[in-house]
Amino acid sequence: MAKQKKIEPLVGEDLLTKVKELENLSKEEKAKECGYYTVTKNGIERVNMMKFLNALIDAEGIQLDSSPSVNGRGGRSASYRISVQSNGNLLIGSAYTKQMNLKPGDEFEIALGKKHIRLKQIDSEDLEAVEATA
Repeated sequence: MAKQKKIEPLVGEDLLTKVKELENLSKEEKAKECGYYTVTKNGIERVNMMKFLNALIDAEGIQLDSSPSVNGRGGRSASYRISVQSNGNLLIGSAYTKQMNLKPGDEFEIALGKKHIRLKQIDSEDLEAVEATA
């Protein structure tokens, strides 16, 4: 059995042009004609529709994914809700501290209300004024 040379899949404007030329074919046939298939050990051609459709989306310039976060990792987004933990602590979470560009050691004044807790960041000027009055 002779080994077939792998066709490099089309991308970008080349892909869009080829798909328009093949408008009378099925999507599977279009994907195959554009190079989005593999040949198994048994010689069976398998169309890779996901790669084909993703390449079409990219070629059209459509952005489906949200922009990556600062550190390039996914993760949870801020819900602006927290729960009291079993030990009584309230954990704010890094999503909020990153939004505010907080650094380790930043200090806050805690003000308790009837049904709320307010955190006010203490600036270096505020900290100096508090230390001067003490």
